[in-house]
Amino acid sequence: MGDLNSYEENINQALQKKESLVFSCNCTIKYSGRAESFLGKGDRIVVVKEDGAILIHQPTGNSPINYMKPGTSHSVVFQDQKLVFSSKHLAQKEYLDMDISKIHFFNAHKLEDTESLVLAGTEKDMADMLMKDPHLIEEGFKPLNNEEHTKYGFIDIFGHDKDNNLTIVECKRYTADLSAVTQLRRYVEKIKDAKGLKEVRGMLVAPKISSNALKMLQDWGFEFKAIKAPKFLERYDKGQKKLDGF
Repeated sequence: MGDLNSYEENINQALQKKESLVFSCNCTIKYSGRAESFLGKGDRIVVVKEDGAILIHQPTGNSPINYMKPGTSHSVVFQDQKLVFSSKHLAQKEYLDMDISKIHFFNAHKLEDTESLVLAGTEKDMADMLMKDPHLIEEGFKPLNNEEHTKYGFIDIFGHDKDNNLTIVECKRYTADLSAVTQLRRYVEKIKDAKGLKEVRGMLVAPKISSNALKMLQDWGFEFKAIKAPKFLERYDKGQKKLDGF
């Protein structure tokens, strides 16, 4: 891949244009900031994003060995037969220097991406599903609305059961724990005070509940219903039967 000094201008131009850089190199790394560290010579993959964030990966694993946040500034100089790639984030008091002895590949390009990540199976998805199909909670349940606001947060589902008891349903997409139970209790007590009621049903809905959370839930007179969040973007359900399971 060309002489090292030929990369000095190319890299600096790409940085000035706020292009995204991806390159692999043999280098040493000295870092000062969140800690002090030194990494001896080795092959790494370097990603520099247009906002200044830098991530340095070793050949294996998914976590960067070094990284710096957006707002980092970078420069490159060729000296003593090596490229010195310097990064600094003054606000964070972080500094990183790579002494590059060889570049294996280099690419720089202006990238565009205006899309936002769409999450599926969130607690809001779960609440929306139960609003549309309230029988999943129990037969005769009549939802009034969702995301009822209190000073403690938003109640997921607010409605009446078949006996016209006011009922609060709190949704959790994963295993419900003690904090979920205490959150439900806060909502129930707040609604009791706000509406002058002696009794309000509280129900926790989640795929699973921990044993200590279930004990606390029952001690406080609340209920649990096992319901999974919708996973309409999931490619594979671990619980789905295989062909040899029929």
